[in-house]
This record gives sequence, structure tokens and C-alpha cells, in this order.
Amino acid sequence: MIGMTFGPFLVLLVAGLVAAVVMHYLICYRFLEEVDGFLGKVIAGWVGAWLGSPVIGHWFESVKIANIYLIPALLGAFASAFIVTAVGKALAKAFAPRAASGTQGHDVRRDLAA
Repeated sequence: MIGMTFGPFLVLLVAGLVAAVVMHYLICYRFLEEVDGFLGKVIAGWVGAWLGSPVIGHWFESVKIANIYLIPALLGAFASAFIVTAVGKALAKAFAPRAASGTQGHDVRRDLAA
């Protein structure tokens, strides 16, 4: 599928768009709030849809559009949109600045000592 025509490209784009709309607006699973987060999910969804059939397999011959197996493409699109968002959230949490723990650590347990 490296040299694809416009038909398969459009099917993969629609699959990525469906995954992005569901993840960003219906489920509200977001890392970036504005349109940049949505476009990132569309791009990740397209790549996941492109890799869906070769990786997951060729399922349901009757749901094949423009030589693209739609069920594995949608599963790949949803998985990649989720993975990109989850990795972004994990990296943001890992590199977030933390409060100094040595200054008021003894005040936290004071109520348990009484």
C-alpha cells in the first residue's frame, strides 16, 4: 500500500477522522484541548488505519472498501489515536514539575499522630 491511489487514501482518512472524532469529542480523551490535539489524532488514526490490515489481518471480506479492510483499519485507527494520547499524557505527567517534598512533609501526617 505504499503507492496507493486516492480511493484507499480517502478510506484511511475517513477511518482516522472517525477515530479522532470519537476519541476527542465523544469520549473526551484528550491531551491537547484545541484543534491541534484533534489533528494529531487524525494523523495518528490515519497511520493506525494504514497499518491495521497488515498487522491485525484481513477480516470480513464483505466490509472491504477500495481494497481496504474496514474493521482492522478502524481498530488500528482507534488504537493509534489512544496510544498517542496516552503517551502524551504519560510524558506530561513524568516531566511535570513537582513540589519540594522536604519542606512540609512532617505536617501531612500530624493528624494521624494524635
